Amino acid sequence: MNAVVDDELWSAIGDPIRRTMIDLLLVDGPGTATSLSRRLPVTRQAVSKHLAVLDRVGLIHAEPAGRERHYQVDEAQLARAVAQLSAVGSTWDARLRRIKRIAETIERTRTNDEGD
Repeated sequence: MNAVVDDELWSAIGDPIRRTMIDLLLVDGPGTATSLSRRLPVTRQAVSKHLAVLDRVGLIHAEPAGRERHYQVDEAQLARAVAQLSAVGSTWDARLRRIKRIAETIERTRTNDEGD
């Protein structure tokens, strides 16, 4: 029941600036490092570094457009990330249900022992 998790992918998604960048690209469509830096509290250079991380894990891809690169979300890779998150959530839900059953069993045992 273990979910397979791509740690590099989740490390990339774990950064709040990168999540915001993905949101902006999903809502507004393709963007450049310059256009994204205008909407984020970081420099254009920092945006470029974040874009490189997202590109490396395949969450975005770039298309050259003159002197700039236009970045857009790779929807297939994003769907893969969502599927992983869902699988991890299901795994943890099952673990928590098991912990709850164990705790309830312990509580019932204690209650029965006190009644004797």
